[in-house]
Amino acid sequence: MNTGEIVTAFYKTGKYIGEITAVRPGQYTVRILAVLRHPAQGDLHNPKTADVPFFHERKALAHREQANIPENTVNPYEGDIPDYFESLDTAFHKLKSKLEADDSAFAEKSLDAMQAIQKEYELMYNMTF
Repeated sequence: MNTGEIVTAFYKTGKYIGEITAVRPGQYTVRILAVLRHPAQGDLHNPKTADVPFFHERKALAHREQANIPENTVNPYEGDIPDYFESLDTAFHKLKSKLEADDSAFAEKSLDAMQAIQKEYELMYNMTF
C-alpha cells in the first residue's frame, strides 16, 4: 500500500478508517478519519478480566491523529468515509450497549471506564452523548 490510500486499521482493539501518511518497514502511519469499533476497556493481556492490577481506560484515537500501525492489521478500504464524530458516537454506543447487556464484573468495570471516557469526549469534542 502507498501514501494517500484509504484503509481500515486495527489499533489496540479499536478499528478505524484512515489515510496512510507514511510507509515504513513493517508498519504504516495512518491518519484517523473515522471510528469503526471503539477500543475495549481493561487489560489487553487479560481480556474480559475485571480483577487485574491496572484496568485500562481506552479512548478512541482522535480525529486526524496519526498512529503507527503494523502492516498486517491494515487493509484497503472502499466506500464512503463517515463523519468522524458521528462514527465515534455510533461506535461508543455500540460498545456501551453490548456491555450493558452483560452482567459480568468485567462489563461493570468497563462501563465505569466508559463513563469517564464519555465525559472526556464531551469536553474534547463539544459533543453530547
